[in-house]
Amino acid sequence: MTDRPTRDLTPRQAQILMRVVAEYIATGQPVGSRLLVESGAVEASASTVRYELAELETRGLLGHPHTSAGRVPTDAGYRLYAEGLLEQPLGAATLPVDLSGVRNEVDAALHSTTEMLSQVTSLLAVVSAPPLETAEIRHVEVLLLQSRVVMVVAITATGGVTKRIFPFASEVDPKLVEWAGAYLNEQLAGVSLGARALRQRLFDPGLSPREVSFLEAIEPAFTDLVGGGEQSLYVGGAARLMDEMRDADVAEINHLMHALEERVSLLEVLRGALDINRLYVRIGAENAIPHMRSLSLVAANYGLPARNLGTVSLIGPTRMDYATAIRSVRGAAALLSEFVEQVYE
Repeated sequence: MTDRPTRDLTPRQAQILMRVVAEYIATGQPVGSRLLVESGAVEASASTVRYELAELETRGLLGHPHTSAGRVPTDAGYRLYAEGLLEQPLGAATLPVDLSGVRNEVDAALHSTTEMLSQVTSLLAVVSAPPLETAEIRHVEVLLLQSRVVMVVAITATGGVTKRIFPFASEVDPKLVEWAGAYLNEQLAGVSLGARALRQRLFDPGLSPREVSFLEAIEPAFTDLVGGGEQSLYVGGAARLMDEMRDADVAEINHLMHALEERVSLLEVLRGALDINRLYVRIGAENAIPHMRSLSLVAANYGLPARNLGTVSLIGPTRMDYATAIRSVRGAAALLSEFVEQVYE
């Protein structure tokens, strides 16, 4: 392979590359000059097409398996193909999923979207949930489990529920617990967990030392959630994709399984995509996770007009149907953005 620029292709070379990639994605078989000519995909002689295929191979865009005269795309070939699709007005797919029934339950909406996304694409769908600190507190319960044990339950506007248990050195006054529940609902309802005002709202200047002491003891039920909890991932379609890949190389299937196991690394990749306000595509060796270097990732962000909250992504073999993946991810991201705008506003 040479250092010649891969983008500096003639129109005919670009056409041949697009046709080879599309045909290989559709059939999984190496593509030769005869097929391209006889199908009418390229208006040129077989010898001319063979020359151009060799040129594309020299540029590192196509590979040449030993057992066939045909060519297969390399990661660089898939990259140019995907970039060509991104430049086209592919639009967004309309997914057959209705989120009106889940109301404000973000968890249910993410789960439904993930499952439907995997079904329509036969790829692995991975969706990251909004960070917990972006959710507003809807309701707080302070419960006396035992004479010296208190549980604090926080319910967010997105349907999330968190609970913390606090042991005390001495018996806790039930009336103090009852007061704390009413006070916290009055002070914190509608306040985001990550808001700077949360701690100020917790400690009103008019509180007695006894009340301040109790609130300081249970404060971590709210403040420790910010930045401390692991962002949730919703995964769908693993079994379906494994079935689709049953004829693939065993190593490729193992790589997919390892990628699923490395949820923390996968979450970091999706978090990195949050800062990118466009569709995000990583192909083969471009992936930072070693076990994903035989796979491709197509992702898009969803959220509020002024802030991205999470990422919708599809993972599959490099021979995935990129056009369908791009349209589906765009559709899912638009669907979830519309949903969370209603929840967070």
